[in-house]
Amino acid sequence: MCGDVMTGRGIDQMLPNPSEPTLYEPYMKSARGYVTLAEELNGPFQQPVDFPYVWGDALDELKQVAPDLRIISLATTITKSNDYWKDKDIHYRMHPENIPCIIAARIDFCSLANNHILDWGYAGLRETLEALNKVNIRSAGANRNIGEAETPAVIEIKEKGRVVVFSFGSETSGIPLSWAASKNKPGINLLRDFSAQTVSLIKEKVQEVKRERDIVVVSIHWGGNWGYEVSDKQREFAHNLIDNGGIDLIHGHCSHHIKGIEVYKEKLILYGCGDFLNDYEGISGYESFRDDLGLMYFASVDPLTGKLVYLQMTPTKVNHFKVNRASEDDALILRDILNREGKKFGNYVIIGKDNTLILSWI
Repeated sequence: MCGDVMTGRGIDQMLPNPSEPTLYEPYMKSARGYVTLAEELNGPFQQPVDFPYVWGDALDELKQVAPDLRIISLATTITKSNDYWKDKDIHYRMHPENIPCIIAARIDFCSLANNHILDWGYAGLRETLEALNKVNIRSAGANRNIGEAETPAVIEIKEKGRVVVFSFGSETSGIPLSWAASKNKPGINLLRDFSAQTVSLIKEKVQEVKRERDIVVVSIHWGGNWGYEVSDKQREFAHNLIDNGGIDLIHGHCSHHIKGIEVYKEKLILYGCGDFLNDYEGISGYESFRDDLGLMYFASVDPLTGKLVYLQMTPTKVNHFKVNRASEDDALILRDILNREGKKFGNYVIIGKDNTLILSWI
């Protein structure tokens, strides 16, 4: 698993089939401007790049670890639509003919319940779904109506069992309430709140699909972009999903930087996976959070119990619009952040082989 993958805007301009670059942002009117910012910081790019380029060193790591399932939060619409959402300042899109860049990493599942999936209107959502379906990449969390948006992806892992992935978005991540899907309207599988009643509704959906040896994952876009705090309501909701909702693993995202990890009753909660790929190079203001650093979360889970067996994380760094293996110094920074935030959750990480991070918990 990883956090938000944003292949639009500046990154899209680097790929073989860039979108029309016009933006409707307060401070940037062309997506090419983000390429310029990155080049001013880290030197010139050779353009265009090939489709696998953006994944960089992550491709070798995926080949070496060979996970059964690859899950991302796709924070980009895949569309040619020009119908930008007027009440938003930021709009991410990637041209549909650049979909091979997602295929290059053999992504199995994209969580779509986030605050960018309707950046280019309902036409943009429809085209995103069509683009993913054409290349057999599963998704959940946004669709043509609420029934389809709340339907999980059920993925068979040969000779091991199934992984069932639900996708939800929360208003706390900046998703407009108007984006909620309904019986007759496209949109997002939006959480009403973090209440016990919401957990009961999720439990009903889980019970409809869950079978023996199924691992049930909830992928949630929640919380703000910056800051390490995990609210009491978020934590209580996560615990309740495990205690009463039938959930085995919580894949949380939205924060632009990594947040703390919790193992609750031997089940994994990732409160904020951080951005895995974006075009933020050269944008100043939040350098102390080190949003250029990310993690590849390789979680081993027992299919009989849903309990976490092992969590190994590979530190990464975005540079020149691609994922690079982080240096030892940067891996130590990520270790220290996780250990600082992990104190309240009763866990810590150690440095393993090749600067990987290994989670230990009580």
